Amino acid sequence: MRLPSALPSALPLALAAVLGSAMPALAAGPFEFVPAPQIDLNRVYRIDRSSGEVTSCQYGLRDDSVGVTLCFPAGEGASAQAPGEYGLVASRHARESGVFRVNFRTGEMSICYVQVREEIVVCTPQTNPVAAASGPVAAASLQGGGRTAPGLTPTQGARP
Repeated sequence: MRLPSALPSALPLALAAVLGSAMPALAAGPFEFVPAPQIDLNRVYRIDRSSGEVTSCQYGLRDDSVGVTLCFPAGEGASAQAPGEYGLVASRHARESGVFRVNFRTGEMSICYVQVREEIVVCTPQTNPVAAASGPVAAASLQGGGRTAPGLTPTQGARP
């Protein structure tokens, strides 16, 4: 059987299109990097997209050289989670040094930040806002003026 003459020249183009569309996903790698939203902080967070493990690094000054990269390993809550599709989201809050860890498959979120004294990254427990909206924390939050516990940041637009 003889192939039409146009087919051999179209095959490399089709193959290149298929491989080319897969390249961005392969080039992205297993990690995502997001800077801390705090405008005077030179910290970058890293997440393993499949395990959700969060670490962070920042620049540090040294008197005897140009500087040093200070890295903080995953601590409580920041270590590997259940397999998922994780990412980091920085808020637009100019004084916030932490970031949100999100699981795109489940909708769960947690807040991750560097605990400077311990020199580790810690994250709050993951929660799903949809499920939490009807739980006891949501009810207490509504009754308590939008605050879930003393000392927490007030809701947006509220006065402290």
